[in-house]
Amino acid sequence: MNKYLENLLSSYGRTELCSSVLPAVLNSISRIAESLRQAHHVSLAGTTNAFGDGQLNVDILAEDILRAALNKCPAVVTVSSEEDPVEQSTGDNVESSLEKYTIAFDPLDGSSIIAPNWTVGTIIGIWDGASALNQDPSIKQIAAVLGVYGPRTSAIVALNLPNGERHCIEIGIGKPESMDHEIIRPEVRLAEPPFKTRYFAPANLRCAAENGKYMDLITHYVSKKYTLRYSGGLVPDVVHALVKGHGVYVSPITKESDAKLRRLYELFPIALVIEAAGGKTVDPADGKDILARSVAHCDERAGLICGTTEEVDHIKRALLGV
Repeated sequence: MNKYLENLLSSYGRTELCSSVLPAVLNSISRIAESLRQAHHVSLAGTTNAFGDGQLNVDILAEDILRAALNKCPAVVTVSSEEDPVEQSTGDNVESSLEKYTIAFDPLDGSSIIAPNWTVGTIIGIWDGASALNQDPSIKQIAAVLGVYGPRTSAIVALNLPNGERHCIEIGIGKPESMDHEIIRPEVRLAEPPFKTRYFAPANLRCAAENGKYMDLITHYVSKKYTLRYSGGLVPDVVHALVKGHGVYVSPITKESDAKLRRLYELFPIALVIEAAGGKTVDPADGKDILARSVAHCDERAGLICGTTEEVDHIKRALLGV
């Protein structure tokens, strides 16, 4: 795995990214997976994050594992997370490396479905420079990682190279001490039509009671015999589409159903992964590309439409008329 990443990144002067930062992230995913397997009691920790959300013991566990690993990477100079959404300098690392990266992550996405033992994930964005704020995400977010904790542990890694070239790979995660992570798919791509089976994942389904166009869209999927694949977890639902080669995830917003997905910690990394795999991601509020605008602060939120390009375009027409 390390040699594969080195072949992709070394010519771009990203030695620390492939030899230190990405291995630290992947090893953290392995450690989180092992810790979750031993966390038989999922409960509220009695604390809230800066957004006022109640924290689970497993949220804090995943947060601590990632921060400990990232603080040891000389090239990581700034870190923020959904649990602690303030960009913080890693101190001693600031002057120790020519490469400088900011990491923005959601340590455990899907914590609402972890108690019934469903698949959950970690979402990580890796940014060039000392901040992810007020930066062009289509250029400055140079990598994204989705850790998947299910019957097996895996990761989807998207790389956004300086010449506009993008790569998306799937990695099987082994034990952190052994460094036996394995490339499962060197190229993750959404399929081209015709499709044998079409999949849809309708998030924020209560919105259909408030939005007739969304209700009509759900009816369309049912009448056209799409297969429903929605777990309530963003990572497993997106990764399902990447594994099957087709799928669309839609989470619209209304006045009654506010946006919940945070652009920095969830939407930007998801968008890079989907686009690197040949798909499309747009904001359901206006149909603009998710990666087309920067964020000024860590709590900016939006809805999401992502997946196979023709399906995303159909949803844009159905919901927005564009």
